[in-house]
Amino acid sequence: MGKEIERKFLVRGETWRFLAKGTACRQGYLNSARERTVRIRAIGDKAFLTIKGLTVGTTRSEYEYEIPLEDCNAMLDALAEKPIIEKKRYKVPFAGITWEIDEFFGDNAGLIVAEVELMSEGQAFQKPEWIGGEVTGDSRYFNSNLIKHPFTRW
Repeated sequence: MGKEIERKFLVRGETWRFLAKGTACRQGYLNSARERTVRIRAIGDKAFLTIKGLTVGTTRSEYEYEIPLEDCNAMLDALAEKPIIEKKRYKVPFAGITWEIDEFFGDNAGLIVAEVELMSEGQAFQKPEWIGGEVTGDSRYFNSNLIKHPFTRW
């Protein structure tokens, strides 16, 4: 069984922008129920189908499979819940861990969050100076909730 242990933080300042080149990402949900999500994502020239379970603490089950980009784009256009999440993802290494920074556009413009995947819930890690407050447990920041309650409408 796949597991994801993830923590999420707000991003402050602009210094992180100089640390990596971003990749365009379109993401949608075929199911955004709290107990399980089924996501499709096109990032760069690759596409993925991801199924995630309910989060307990900072851990949840996760299964991810590469799918044809053409299929993903067709599902995003015809089947995914709207609005589609549009963002740019930056991967920034820091102190032995890769931070994934998502800069949102469209209905979620202005939101910038950073996520870090860990090996265990208790794993210690250093935070870069551009990391702000933690929002791991705040469901407003779940991508699956940003389609129902976009950041620009908070």
